[in-house]
This record gives sequence, structure tokens and C-alpha cells, in this order.
Amino acid sequence: MPSTEGPHGTGKRARRPDLRAARAALPEPVRKLIDDYERHLSLERGLSAHTVRAYLGDVVSLTGFVDGNGGRLEDLDIGTLRGWLARQREEGASRTTLARRAAAARTFTAWAHRGGALASDPGGRLVAPRAHRKLPGVLRAEQASEVMRFSAAGAEQRDPVALRDSAIVELLYATGVRVSELCGLDVGDVDFSRRVVLVLGKGGKERVVPFGVPAEAALRVWLEEGRGRLAVEAKGPAEAALFLGARGGRLDPRAARRVVHDAVGSVPGANDMGPHGLRHSAATHLLEGGADLRSVQELLGHATLATTQLYTHVTVDRLKAIHDRAHPRAR
Repeated sequence: MPSTEGPHGTGKRARRPDLRAARAALPEPVRKLIDDYERHLSLERGLSAHTVRAYLGDVVSLTGFVDGNGGRLEDLDIGTLRGWLARQREEGASRTTLARRAAAARTFTAWAHRGGALASDPGGRLVAPRAHRKLPGVLRAEQASEVMRFSAAGAEQRDPVALRDSAIVELLYATGVRVSELCGLDVGDVDFSRRVVLVLGKGGKERVVPFGVPAEAALRVWLEEGRGRLAVEAKGPAEAALFLGARGGRLDPRAARRVVHDAVGSVPGANDMGPHGLRHSAATHLLEGGADLRSVQELLGHATLATTQLYTHVTVDRLKAIHDRAHPRAR
């Protein structure tokens, strides 16, 4: 069932304008500039298709705001940028959304200024509310084990989809990879001799991530007994894919999310979560088990240590809760 939560986390989902239609409605010179910007993001910066769409959506919104108020893009100033953000806030945008859109606007105006489309860079003066960085709930270690047991039990009948699903949840939890990274894996990316997988992350950066014995066992059974039965119709790029959909094509991230939601939903008391929640759980359990922050950063493919440090908040909160329950002088 589609979520009724709005795009900014409030009320019912507001229908976002169609990006293609909104882009087509802009003046021709602005459309050409956005085309150039898209090439810059995709080819020069090497951003993922998802990230490029997000940047373009915000830029189309900004340029549409300028055009709708009778302005010209070359006259864009800090007042117009603030007015655009104020409009977003009036429409219910959260602090996180405003921060992201302000960042997108700053990136665009800096690029446009370097290329001569803007005489100055007004985005450099744009300040937005600091985003709330909130981690989703994580599984306790015993809950994660229950999720894995549920998936393994479903695979006992040797149904190919169940074998695949068991390998999916095991590998996601074992490695903490993103769902897009999981779906992009090829069979040749798995090295069983060293128990590592070669992952293509954000910005086209590769990293090697280890996995444990349970994930190895689930992957081997999937490859030996399940994959071939789904690969009958696989053609072209899907022929190399590690994980396949029910019709033989490369696994879609939405299907992987459903797999995780179903597996986690089988455990009483567990927070409802998808692959991102398993990623957070893996990071939290690594830190709780004694892994150092820099190693976890490398495993997760975070560009900065600051992102990984968010997980220390979770582990400290848990330690405090244990202390409060167990220490005689806690209260």
C-alpha cells in the first residue's frame, strides 16, 4: 500500500510535480543550461542516477520559481534563493529537506557562476536550517539472528526465490552494503576463497567488503541450487547478475526491500525496516563488538568519518540503558 506520509514527513503525500513536465515548461535557455548541468553531474562528477535526479529536481524547482515570478535566471540573487526556500517551508518541507535543497542550490549556483551563466554566486551566502540527522531503529543482535533464522527456514524447501531471499538478507547484514550496491553485484564480484565481495559504491568508488560463514553458505546454495532456475530467461546484463528477479532479470531494489521487510516483520517486537535498517544494524553491531570507527567507515563506504560517527550515538545510548538497569549506583 502506498505511504500516506508526505514528502516532507507531514500529513498526506503531496503529489510532486512531474520532473519531465516541469523541465519542459522552462524557457529554452534554462532547459539548455540544465541539460549541461546534468551532463556535468553524470559525466564529470560521476554521481549516481538517483543522486542526479535529486539534484535536478531541486534545480528545476528553483528555476521554475524564478520563472514563475517573472524573473530571469541570470538575475538570480540571495533574496530569490531565500524566497524559494521560504516557499518550500510554507508547503511543509522539513528541516532536512530544506537543508538538502539549499545544498543543491549552492552546488548549482557555484557551477553556473564558474561557467559564466551567473555573474556572481548568490548560493555562497545561502544558509538553511541544519538538518536533523536521525538514525532509524536498529535490530538487537538476537533479533538479527531471528531474521536470519526465518529466512533460512523459508529456504529449506529449496524454492529458488526463498534461496535467493535467504542469501539477500544474510549478505546485507553481513556486509552492510546499500541495497543499490547489492542489486548491482555480479557473480564474478564474489570471491569465496577470501570471503569478500567487490562493491561498486557511490561515485563509482570500489571497495572490498568481507562476509562471514553464514553468508557464504547461503550464497553457495543460492548459486548452486537456485540461481540457475531463475536464470532461464536471463539475457544481456542480467546474465552476470548475482541476484535475479522472479522473471530472470537483475534484481530490482524494490524487490530487495520487500524481502527485508517480510523477513524483519516475522520477528515479534522488531522495528519495521528495509535494507537501510539492516545496514545500520550491521554498523551498530560491529561497533558494539569492538570494531574501530575507521574500519567501519571503510566497510560502509562512507566518504567522511562524520557520517560513521552517527552510529556511536546508538551504541552510547545502549550502554547508558544497560548501565541504568544494572549498576547499583546508576540512580
